[in-house]
Amino acid sequence: MMARTDFNGFPRECVKFYTELKKNNTKSWFDEHKGDFEQYVIAPACDYVSEMGRALKKISPGIVADPRVNKSIFRPYRDIRFSKDKTPYKTHLGIFFWEGELSKMDCSGYYFHLEPPILMLGVGNHCFSKQLLELYRESVVDPKYGKALAKALKDVQARGDYRIGEKQYKKVPRGYDKDHQNANLLLLGGLTTAFETHIPDELHSKDIVDYTLEKFKDMSPIHTWLLEMTRRLKK
Repeated sequence: MMARTDFNGFPRECVKFYTELKKNNTKSWFDEHKGDFEQYVIAPACDYVSEMGRALKKISPGIVADPRVNKSIFRPYRDIRFSKDKTPYKTHLGIFFWEGELSKMDCSGYYFHLEPPILMLGVGNHCFSKQLLELYRESVVDPKYGKALAKALKDVQARGDYRIGEKQYKKVPRGYDKDHQNANLLLLGGLTTAFETHIPDELHSKDIVDYTLEKFKDMSPIHTWLLEMTRRLKK
């Protein structure tokens, strides 16, 4: 679907669609309302990706913003192969803008997550691949890069109510000093920061671009650090 140039925010019908989907998460209901999904979710999402991509280039010149499903716009289908929950559809809209020379999900980026009644905006890499996890751990304890990461985290948290990603591991990995000043960061399986709020009025107007850009800019030191980290793979 081609993005238009008259983006005026996400319509209230978009929020209504996901509110109703939570109550009726079946293929028959989704098929019956597929027209609403295309009109009120996908169409404005495509426009938002295009507008947000242009805005993000101010802080991340190499950002990729591809207004297609399975590119910047995540697919609506859940992966239920290994899940006890067999409901077929995601009850949220996920949009990702990434930057770097690696594959999309190995890159750090900016994430938009609409799940009524919540809007969540995030920055970083949610789950490191094996190769990146080892590079991340080495960077955390490196005198130069570890210090830069600590500063980036401090800068982000000083700018507002931004949450750093949750710990995934209970113990510092073997081979690393459990008393290192950055030891707590070795417990992470990915590096993210996020802002969560009830859906703001800006969602329903073009002001959502400036709103999200401001939050993304506040959290961007994490992205900048991760981008530099991944670039070292190419050296």
